[in-house]
Amino acid sequence: MAKPVLVSDAKKVIKTHQDLLNSLSNVIKREDKLISSVVSAANSLAEQEVALLLKDISIDELSREKKGLRIKTLKDAGYSTLADINKATPTALSAVNGISEEAAKEIKRISADIAKKSRSEVKIKLNADNRTSFSGALAAAVCAYKADMATFEKCRSIYDGNFDSVNKALADIAPAAGGLKWAFASNSKREAAVNAYLMLDSLLKNGYKTECETAIPKKLKPSFITPEAAWKDFSSDPIIYMTILEKLCPEFCETDDTLYGLPEDLAAEINEEPLILDGLKCTLRRYQEWGAKYILHQKRVLLGDEMGLGKTVQAIAAMVSLCNSGEMHFMVICPASVLSNWYREIKKHSGLRAVKIHGDGRDGEFADWLKNGGVGVTTFETTGFLNMPEDFNFSMLTVDEAHYIKNPGAKRTQNTKAICAHAARALFMTGTALENNVDEMISLIDILSPSVAGSVKDFAFMSRASQFKEKIAPVYYRRRRDDVLKELPELIENKDWCTLNKNEEKLYEDAILSKKYTDARRVSWNMENLDLSSKAQRLKEIIEDAKEDGRKVIVFSFFLDTIEKITAYFKDICMPPINGSVPPAKRQEIIDAFDKAPSGTVLPAQITSAGTGLNIQTASVVVICEPQFKPSTENQAISRAYRMGQARNVLVHRLLADDTIDEKITDLLEEKQAVFDAFADESVSALESFELDEKTFGNMMSEETERINKKNKSV
Repeated sequence: MAKPVLVSDAKKVIKTHQDLLNSLSNVIKREDKLISSVVSAANSLAEQEVALLLKDISIDELSREKKGLRIKTLKDAGYSTLADINKATPTALSAVNGISEEAAKEIKRISADIAKKSRSEVKIKLNADNRTSFSGALAAAVCAYKADMATFEKCRSIYDGNFDSVNKALADIAPAAGGLKWAFASNSKREAAVNAYLMLDSLLKNGYKTECETAIPKKLKPSFITPEAAWKDFSSDPIIYMTILEKLCPEFCETDDTLYGLPEDLAAEINEEPLILDGLKCTLRRYQEWGAKYILHQKRVLLGDEMGLGKTVQAIAAMVSLCNSGEMHFMVICPASVLSNWYREIKKHSGLRAVKIHGDGRDGEFADWLKNGGVGVTTFETTGFLNMPEDFNFSMLTVDEAHYIKNPGAKRTQNTKAICAHAARALFMTGTALENNVDEMISLIDILSPSVAGSVKDFAFMSRASQFKEKIAPVYYRRRRDDVLKELPELIENKDWCTLNKNEEKLYEDAILSKKYTDARRVSWNMENLDLSSKAQRLKEIIEDAKEDGRKVIVFSFFLDTIEKITAYFKDICMPPINGSVPPAKRQEIIDAFDKAPSGTVLPAQITSAGTGLNIQTASVVVICEPQFKPSTENQAISRAYRMGQARNVLVHRLLADDTIDEKITDLLEEKQAVFDAFADESVSALESFELDEKTFGNMMSEETERINKKNKSV
């Protein structure tokens, strides 16, 4: 017979568990209420988007489904769009002379069908530059949910994991809580009550109560957030807002988290890959989780995601998951310019130990990494000094800016390949164009998977075909911003044409006639006094507008002299310039200070030095001082600001001078870009592969010389 349980002990255990369950339940009810608010606000915003869409659809569309409707009669009565029809009642429509009740009902039915179809296609996004009452309400609802999201997740996990067993035990222990119930209980029920008591008491003593009390907050955050406060919070971290919307309202977010362009059978395998993210200090987007799973499942891959999609954090997530599985050693090889950035990102986004292996202390740092593990971060140049023990193997190698090793004969390629041989997994990353050269892409794939490279070498001519993409899918994976970041704010590009004054024009013409072509490319910026420079004065206006609009500005130029002049001219509002002579650690210090600087602050940067490897989302105005020879140079620079995490529309200003070489360069590159856009497969190679070669540039300069000579002769 079961040993009796003291009634007081039973009651105490019952009350403790019931109180804990009730507290957990209250938190979950609060979560459900806030989720409902988010969904409701999302629906309202979607309805508003539909209403705006219907305003642009003529009532002529009604006759597509059914001929014979008196469209002209409706127009004469003031109904011009489907929005007008949508707002009208059947009674109001039938009051129009010539529209019967049956016709009015039919018109409303067709209009409702179109609205329903439109509703299914509408997607929503939050944009700090497009604030409405509807988007503000959604931002506020998400902000309220976000405030206690971690608490909700912990409480729901505890509740779901223990509810069934605790509830059953509470039912079984009931006879021990009252004298008569115990007196009349059968032996089996008494046995069950004692076992239930032991189970519930043991659960409390083994940490369940502490876990609950730690998770359950004494007070939840306020459920009401003002739109103003929400927009401010959104601007500081827009990524988490879109992650929450993807989670709570996936039907409103344009994401495809099942395939992302991979063959169906491979996608199904990748979807099952476990991803253990304990210790990751940031929230992954769904496509980033998918990328991390792809890295882990395929083991040796080339991730070619377009710049701004967070390849770094996907690599860190894969390392964190491996670390949680017991792996210890990881390595990152990258250009020296982003060494410090990698080190900081690893420390910021994970609990992984990071070790810089670079400079004078590289031998000791390498020995430390071999012994103690962590993420060894090193450069292509340093790889030649790293003597990996023959019998040493490590978990994962990440090679950033992998296009640096596209030449098989280069020392850094050979050194990287030697280290790669010791890694169980290898991740090559590049967001930079592979220059539309499929042979270079295959040379990178050959290091990762010689069998895949061998199978496609003879089919390079069909690189734009789906069959080719399927063959390389196990190794090469590329997603574009437009494919996965539908919520990105707008990218608004402007050509700011400046008319040269007489002094500028003379300097420019002298440069052309003297064959000083570099001076000609620096048109307007080579004025000794920038007060007399038309481009500098336009830049001044842009900066003033940015300050008024609460924005910061990054200014790019190819020419160091131009950057130095801009820095001196705008000295009071300028950060120290970033150029090739600024060490990587100092660059990051400048960007950190720029992040904290007030609106109207300017960051001058040489486009070849700051156009890659840096994240500058706090700038939402990008100025390019002169046209570049290569579209990819400009696009990479713009991507420093127009990337995941940008909360505002990004305004791009290209400063161009009328009747100069600026026109010819711009026209030619736009023409080449249009041809490429029409025929190239964007997912296989980058769009920006065209480059203005020296011969073509020389021909342009000859044309300019001829034009200027004719002009001067006529004068």
